[in-house]
Amino acid sequence: MRKVLILLLFLLPASLTWLSCGGSSSPSTTKTSGVAYRAFITNSVSSGSQAAGVYIVNAQTDVRPSAAPISAGNTPGMMVLTPNRAQTLVFSSNGTASSDNQFTIINNAGESASFHFDLPGMTQSFVVSPDSSTAYIAVPTATVTGQSQGAIEVVSLSTGGVIAEISCPTVNSVNAACSWPAPVPQGFNAPYSVLSMGNTGNRMLAFSVASASDLVANTVAVVTPSNAGTANPVITFVTGAGPTSFDRPIWAFFNSNDTTAYVLNCGAECGGTQASIQPLDLTTTPPTPGTPVPVPAATVALVESSTVYLAGTPAPSQPCPTGTLATSCGLLTLFNLNTMSVVQPPNCPAGQQCPIVITDGYHTKLSMGPNGQLYVGARTCTEIVPPVPPPTGAEVRGCLSIYNTLSTAVGSAPPGGVLVPPANGDVTGIQPITSRAVVYVIQGGSLSIYDDTIDALEYNPNDPNNPGQISNLVGDFVDVITPDI
Repeated sequence: MRKVLILLLFLLPASLTWLSCGGSSSPSTTKTSGVAYRAFITNSVSSGSQAAGVYIVNAQTDVRPSAAPISAGNTPGMMVLTPNRAQTLVFSSNGTASSDNQFTIINNAGESASFHFDLPGMTQSFVVSPDSSTAYIAVPTATVTGQSQGAIEVVSLSTGGVIAEISCPTVNSVNAACSWPAPVPQGFNAPYSVLSMGNTGNRMLAFSVASASDLVANTVAVVTPSNAGTANPVITFVTGAGPTSFDRPIWAFFNSNDTTAYVLNCGAECGGTQASIQPLDLTTTPPTPGTPVPVPAATVALVESSTVYLAGTPAPSQPCPTGTLATSCGLLTLFNLNTMSVVQPPNCPAGQQCPIVITDGYHTKLSMGPNGQLYVGARTCTEIVPPVPPPTGAEVRGCLSIYNTLSTAVGSAPPGGVLVPPANGDVTGIQPITSRAVVYVIQGGSLSIYDDTIDALEYNPNDPNNPGQISNLVGDFVDVITPDI
């Protein structure tokens, strides 16, 4: 097993490192599309003349240029943009026999794949250090010699190679790389699934989402990359005790200097008891969990100054308002970080409770549009699919909700109101185009363009008969980013 202690020392020459991982390189610095303001969109299928890959779209004009898609595996999906916007990381896998588990590093300026290599299993989470030098990839099914599966692959973005593997033995023994909770049952392991990176790069949290073990599912792994090569542990496992125990932690965000992480406890929605936000003091050894603050539900969060937007589906689910055939709904919650408390929306009369009802499902996407419209995306929601042909006035409902944060109406959404667009499918990508007050949304495998000033599909003069669509863009799309803003 490669040791995490080699993370910063004794690296092989770049060419040998990435070649040993099955890498291939075709570096380029010449932009081929000629588009100054681009959107990258992953297409996971090849059909006819359309090839799987990362497609380039002109995000100013909603036109697809003639540039060929960027190669990124058989079924490219999830993407992450580096903080310096120089590279885009893409993972290719759909969990089927044709999956290649290929990881691609794209040179954004050259619009080409600089490196490809295979991962030892699927990933649903990878993050990048703030200096854009290193990627950390959670691979919960990675085989590690002499212990249970699960590891974090550490990748150099300059060489395109896996330079270390963060993992720990599964027995209750002293290990230079890890600090264990006590007592540690025989066979304890942490198959890392989701990663959260701090603002300084010296703290990263890892979560074992959907673990069958209560111990593992309620443990947070605090990773300190700078401890590599020292006598201090690189990973410290934290569980809390009694009233400070975690309850299905799934993600975290940090204050500016990484002294405190705010952990999202999924609670009942993930098989636990109570959803909450829980502070974790990172200045102590070991880190100290604080008292969790209950919230209705939380699987994803967006921080805007001191306000945190939380989306989730309570268990049991929230009743839906009148006007929909859906019988199960989710909730959007506003949380004030200064007071560490749930707050009611601005339009709520004093002393009343005003739930913000959204679609149900497992929420994974939250993004603020240019005009104060909050886009909330979920998967596996309760959908309303009309018969074909649909009767007049038939309801269509999918996994996208739009919350109007403004004090004025936007389209048919009143101040503080929620609009559910008439579209079916899981939401897998949301990207605001801030210079134009539009938002690109990938739902049900299709790209839709929403006008943020009316909360409806944008009128596209290039294709006036199909609002919100881009001509000559055909495929099964998964994710979208904009590398130029």
